[in-house]
Amino acid sequence: MTTNDQAAASFAVHIPDAELEPEPLDPLQIVSGEPVVTGKVLWESADGKQVRGIWQITPGVVTDTEANELFVVVSGRATVAVAGGATLEIGPGDACVLREGDRTTWTVHETLRKAYHISL
Repeated sequence: MTTNDQAAASFAVHIPDAELEPEPLDPLQIVSGEPVVTGKVLWESADGKQVRGIWQITPGVVTDTEANELFVVVSGRATVAVAGGATLEIGPGDACVLREGDRTTWTVHETLRKAYHISL
C-alpha cells in the first residue's frame, strides 16, 4: 500500500513478511560483495517531503549520503560508519537516527530489513 492522501485510512503492515520491490543500487555505491536492495514506500506526504516505508539490503559493503532519517531494524545486522563520526552496530530492535548529509559506509553482515521515516 502506498498513499499520499493524509486522510487515507489507518493501516498496519507486518514488516517481516511485506513484499518488497527492487531498488537497484548505483554501481558506484558498491564497495564489495553483491548487495541487493529492495523496498516499499508505505506512505508519502503530498509535498513529497515525508516518506515512510520498508527497506532491505543483502550482505555486502555500500556507501551512501543520508537523508534526515529515523529507522528501526526489524532483522539482520550491519555496521554503519559515519564519516567523521560514530560507528554504529545495529541489529533487531535498534532505532537509529541519521542526519541529512551524513556520508556513510554500510557493512551488512546479515540481510538487514528496516522500517523508516525520512524527512526531505
